[in-house]
Amino acid sequence: MKKYNFNAGPSMLPHEVVEQTAAAVLDYNGMGLSLMELSHRSSEFKPILDEARALMKELLDVPRGYEVLFLGGGASMHFCMVPFNLLGCKAAYLNTGTWSTKAIKEARLFGNVVEVASSADRDFSYIPKAFDIPADADYLHVTSNNTIYGTQLRRDLDSPVPLVADMSSDILSRPVDVSKYSCIYGGAQKNLAQSGLSFVIVRESALGKVSRTIPSILDYRVHIANGSMFNTPPTLPVYTALCNLRWVKAQGGVAAMERRAAERAAIVYDEIDRNPLFRGTAADEDRSFMNIDFVMSPGYEDLEQRFVEYAAERGVVAIKGHRTVGGFRASCYNAMPLEGAKALAACMRDFENEINR
Repeated sequence: MKKYNFNAGPSMLPHEVVEQTAAAVLDYNGMGLSLMELSHRSSEFKPILDEARALMKELLDVPRGYEVLFLGGGASMHFCMVPFNLLGCKAAYLNTGTWSTKAIKEARLFGNVVEVASSADRDFSYIPKAFDIPADADYLHVTSNNTIYGTQLRRDLDSPVPLVADMSSDILSRPVDVSKYSCIYGGAQKNLAQSGLSFVIVRESALGKVSRTIPSILDYRVHIANGSMFNTPPTLPVYTALCNLRWVKAQGGVAAMERRAAERAAIVYDEIDRNPLFRGTAADEDRSFMNIDFVMSPGYEDLEQRFVEYAAERGVVAIKGHRTVGGFRASCYNAMPLEGAKALAACMRDFENEINR
């Protein structure tokens, strides 16, 4: 049976990327050695890292003056690294969910943090639209896509101060005007690679302006100077990222990824809106293309687990919602084919018919 993996992360990867990674684990490039056994400073690995960084710049049209880093760990480390490196006196944060709440908590260890707006009043089901950004803030931090609550900023904000964005869950899914940002960061385990790797796109001129002493391992300048190899990088995830970046380019780049995302989302959201058994949880205008959240309609709540099992029996797996929201979450990252969205919508229709039989 064909299975469609709707996990929120670590998430599905293109099948050919998985195959290429698996082959490299067994024997990289006919060397008779596993990629996992190669030195990160070897002549075999350095081209992998260099090409991955170059492709990231190419696919996102990264301007001159920016560097791309691939570092170990996840986005949560950058919740402190960003303010460590960029927060001099004041930073502004838009609070749209769990991850931005955690980022705010870490930033407050380094300076004054202004929460310019929050959607906590409605369980983070929307993106605040009208808010004032302090002109003297060092940066405005946003979380572009909220995996838990299913909301997304699908355009780059106009801001009087530089932007910083956690793009863990929608990087490479749409074109981005990188020039508006001082820093873009995220975990790789949604749209780029398996877990254990993070990425950073940072404007070099934004660094070196804070007065505090930064530990070397947390200083973006140190990582830039060492080509992402100040600390041993997670070599296998970097290789997977390279394979995935090649795949994105071959599919037509981020513009093609954006079209595919819109098509998948339309199929699932149309069925949610049509089907009386289900209802969406995010405001219509802020619905995420990456993480589609929905619940059983009032009166059908007791069918939730039954639908999870019903879908799994038909190859639609990992749709159970986050514990703070409940219901269902269909994560439709770049690797999810259109057929996966169609299979989920068909499950919802078939389940409705079975209940009404």
